Amino acid sequence: MGETDVLGSHTVTEPEIVAFATTYDPQPFHTDPEAARGTIFGGLIASGWHTCAIMMRLSVESARRKQAVLTGSPGVDSCRWLKPVRPGDTLTVRAEVLETWASRSKPIGFVRSRVEAFNQRGEIVLSLVGLSMYRRRQEGSA
Repeated sequence: MGETDVLGSHTVTEPEIVAFATTYDPQPFHTDPEAARGTIFGGLIASGWHTCAIMMRLSVESARRKQAVLTGSPGVDSCRWLKPVRPGDTLTVRAEVLETWASRSKPIGFVRSRVEAFNQRGEIVLSLVGLSMYRRRQEGSA
């Protein structure tokens, strides 16, 4: 436990924020830069769900690089959006293993992780604790 890994980085653009929000979270502070200026955020921000989607993409790409076979997730224990994500922010995602265990009935293992996304100033913008399922290695394999 305690193993920590940087999963990757992604720079968020205004068109990306607007496109995601227009489809999935059409609130004015996500879809309309002019209207967003008059909100408590003072400008356009990414949907929290968009930030989660970026985290998911980086997680899947990281697993592929490591040749780990991700088989899904039974859920998320907690998810907090701590700071707004703005156009031009570069998010870096880091995961820390909190707990692991093997399924008693299937050839999979479970990993509970804390996943955090940081902006370019080192501020945590997303903190999530969730479960992932991975295909287990054969006994004796590296």
